[in-house]
Amino acid sequence: MPAALPTALPVVDLSRFRAGPAERAAFLVELRAAARDVGFFYVTGHGVPAEVTEGIEVLARRFFALPVEQRLEIENIHSPQFRGYTRTGTEHTGGTADWREQIDIGPERAAVEQRPGDPDWVRLIGPNQWPSALPELREAVLRWQDEALRVSREVLRALAAALGQDEGYFDAWFDEESSLHVKIVRYPGRPDPDSDQGVGAHKDYGYLALLQQDTVGGLQVEGPDGQWIDATPLPGTFVVNIGEMLEIATRGYLTATRHRVVSPPVGVDRFSVPFFLGPRLDAVVEPLELPAELAAQVRGVTDDPDNPLLAQFGENAVVGWLRSHPRVAEKYWSDVLARRA
Repeated sequence: MPAALPTALPVVDLSRFRAGPAERAAFLVELRAAARDVGFFYVTGHGVPAEVTEGIEVLARRFFALPVEQRLEIENIHSPQFRGYTRTGTEHTGGTADWREQIDIGPERAAVEQRPGDPDWVRLIGPNQWPSALPELREAVLRWQDEALRVSREVLRALAAALGQDEGYFDAWFDEESSLHVKIVRYPGRPDPDSDQGVGAHKDYGYLALLQQDTVGGLQVEGPDGQWIDATPLPGTFVVNIGEMLEIATRGYLTATRHRVVSPPVGVDRFSVPFFLGPRLDAVVEPLELPAELAAQVRGVTDDPDNPLLAQFGENAVVGWLRSHPRVAEKYWSDVLARRA
């Protein structure tokens, strides 16, 4: 009799990863099944203090309540690194404008001048933009980012162990130069009842993504049968999903799952804070040597001509940013666009 198709996302308790041998082994089996069968799961037992998660939501609401001219002070059109505020309708997924506004935040670093022969991804290194009208946002976001990084790396270590590797297998690519990305997002109520694209269907191109969402639902995950599964908000949890770099690393034993966000009803706002765990920009993903019983279940990397998966992380990141933010791309990356046309 075939296995039942999932109708809800599984829940895993990350604290069991550091439990005794029997509990840890049982946890790894559950985690591997969640990551393979759905590619999305809720994480409990993460240890992030409530004041961190509650604080970031409060400040998110305060930022998006600022007058528009104060938000536009940090509009991403001022940043070659695609950092800062994006107005509703100016980021694109699948060629269609998304109905959300957001702040994009990365690692706090000085800009690097691209020299002849340097890869294009060098231009992605640079500073964030912070609103002068809400100076406390910087400290709160960077603290939240540190916690999200800790949890995401723990999940990645657990996945390495679940795939028959040393739990530190991926650590070399996640040092102080790793490519982190945080979004602080507001989804306004849909502009009309028939327009529901908050974010169009897509996959994430890093290793893992971690999401804090408020009590308003909207995230949907594509199940194995093509039906959409609601990622109903569960208090005290993060939603974690597999990215395309892990699909490449496992040769498709794990696959990045398509997902989307449906706009809330008219007059309702939704707030979320996603975190994307990427390695160093110079990382080149190499396939794992999976144990024989797992290698026999490898599905191969997705072959999608509209979304080719690239083993060079920095190149994958450049493609994603150029596609998602055409205004910034045209202003600062016109030479790259011309070269790639």
